[in-house]
Amino acid sequence: MKSGQIAWVAAGLAAASALAAPPALTQEIKLTFADQNSPTGWGPSRALTPWVKQVEDATKGRVKIQVYPSQSLVKGVDMWKAASAGTIDIGWCVQSYWPDLTPLSDVVSLPGLPFKSAEKSSEVLWKLYEKFPAIQKEYTAVQPLALYTATPFFILTTKKQIKSLEDVQGMKIRIVGPPSTAHFKAIGGVPTPMPMPDVYQALDRGVLDGASAPWEALHAFRLYEVSKFITIAPLATVYFSICANRAKMQSLPADVRDQIMSVGGLAGSKFWGKNFFDSAQQGVEAALKEAKKELVRYDLPAAEVQRWNKLAEPVHEDWVKRNEAKGHKEAREILNTMLSMLKE
Repeated sequence: MKSGQIAWVAAGLAAASALAAPPALTQEIKLTFADQNSPTGWGPSRALTPWVKQVEDATKGRVKIQVYPSQSLVKGVDMWKAASAGTIDIGWCVQSYWPDLTPLSDVVSLPGLPFKSAEKSSEVLWKLYEKFPAIQKEYTAVQPLALYTATPFFILTTKKQIKSLEDVQGMKIRIVGPPSTAHFKAIGGVPTPMPMPDVYQALDRGVLDGASAPWEALHAFRLYEVSKFITIAPLATVYFSICANRAKMQSLPADVRDQIMSVGGLAGSKFWGKNFFDSAQQGVEAALKEAKKELVRYDLPAAEVQRWNKLAEPVHEDWVKRNEAKGHKEAREILNTMLSMLKE
């Protein structure tokens, strides 16, 4: 056989061998997800767990996420730092734990905003992130996979029902975030910053007179066991980020990053807002029925709501002025854009 023929046969045999060989196995990518909440809580069971499955389905099983709940890997107050440093791959972050870390994003936590639902306000928050580079810059230490808000907070109290501004005077109320602090000072209460996992004992021991909270936290942390009254008032809310370590995300194949973001971004933000918060009231009602407990609810009448909202207006203006003084000339545009988006 001539040398050319030998080369041709060898090449053919090599090709046949390659075709016959089994395809290389795709390496599984494992990511850690640290959470402060109990896995049985309303939000984690209806948002976190199904979202993890969405990620794994979107990546066709290439990505597997290991969730570490109940602060078992990282405490809630340390979550941002851990995600930034790479101690964890993904973290559930309560942005109001860190005052002035994301001050422009704080616009969604101003009191008295016309929120229709957590799904809608979460949509608005992500769109603000996409629209304003100054907001994007606030998250350069991490890679946000979703941004979402809670439903507006109400006030839980242990000894007396709040029915007016006068009732709040001197009461120690758990709050989080600078806008809530400013609003409660204007109302006449004593704002007391505290992470949600610590609120149960503080209410039970009388360290707090009450707490601002959403329905989901009332369910997840069983705050109905140590509270007697609920007052629905035009309070601020809080917002969250599902943040990944930026270097870790960049190390993933481009198609995997795209697959993860196909269930993150705008769609993911709306999903988290809707499933974590919007449906949580029914969970509280079921828990109260099972525990044979009652929380006395009071909705502030329209005239009283106007009084509370009047005190919220200076908080909005102060937010604009403080951020403009720090060089964020787009602060008023961000506020006006948000208000416009909320009406859509």
